[in-house]
Amino acid sequence: MRIDLHTHSTASDGTDTPAELVRNAAAAGLDVVALTDHDSVGGYAEARAALPEGLTLVTGAELSCRVGGVSMHMLAYLFDPEEPELARERELVRDDRVPRARGMVAKLRELGVPVTWEQVARIAGDGAVGRPHVAAAMVELGVVETVSDAFTPQWLANDGRAYVDKHELDPFDAVRLVKAAGGVTVFAHPMAVKRGRTVPEHVIAELAAAGLDGVEVDHTDHDDAARTRLRGLAADLGLLTTGSSDYHGSRKTVALGEYTTDPEIYGEIVRRAFGAFPVPGAGG
Repeated sequence: MRIDLHTHSTASDGTDTPAELVRNAAAAGLDVVALTDHDSVGGYAEARAALPEGLTLVTGAELSCRVGGVSMHMLAYLFDPEEPELARERELVRDDRVPRARGMVAKLRELGVPVTWEQVARIAGDGAVGRPHVAAAMVELGVVETVSDAFTPQWLANDGRAYVDKHELDPFDAVRLVKAAGGVTVFAHPMAVKRGRTVPEHVIAELAAAGLDGVEVDHTDHDDAARTRLRGLAADLGLLTTGSSDYHGSRKTVALGEYTTDPEIYGEIVRRAFGAFPVPGAGG
């Protein structure tokens, strides 16, 4: 089985629609794909309706969190999307995305980058606007060559010159809320140092004690040393280890299925969840 547990669609900051994403996942030879848009479950219905035969869909989200002044992302799988407390927190984060993006546009203009809010809004479309949309506008203007090149201290990285904070969940609350909604939590790309400051290992240990289920190990932003360190840490803390592409369509160079999760780990994630269940494709 080939299992990719971290992808994004146009419901947040990917370039594939949810329908395109599941079709592309099947074409890439995946057996299981998780849709984990940022703070959004808006792509679920379209993805389910288009799900090809032979591909299983795992519903999820990537939750925006902050601890000790450091931004982090929490992957949440198979939770009840209607659970009111978690739904309210996701809405708070989404509502703060527009003023945050406008703030980044203003900072970029102060730095001499002629980006406009209208340009960013056009790129975002109906998705939850975020930094990749601002970065894509910078690519259009020729300020940077790729979206990834905008995620540096010079521009949009955490604490970068044009960075603006947004409402973010406390990760301990995120773990609690996802668990209460029947889901499973995995800390996304915890050692992605090129994105900015990362969460100290003692906080990962505290999150594990609070119920965190796993850490994403095999990821494009982790070098070999980071992966080795994370595997050892996960073993010490009793955490599951996953691998995923963090696919964003044409917005990033990583391909669907470039990194995958062991089937036994996937099985344990499904076993622990009770808020929702994987959806087998019926040839949509």
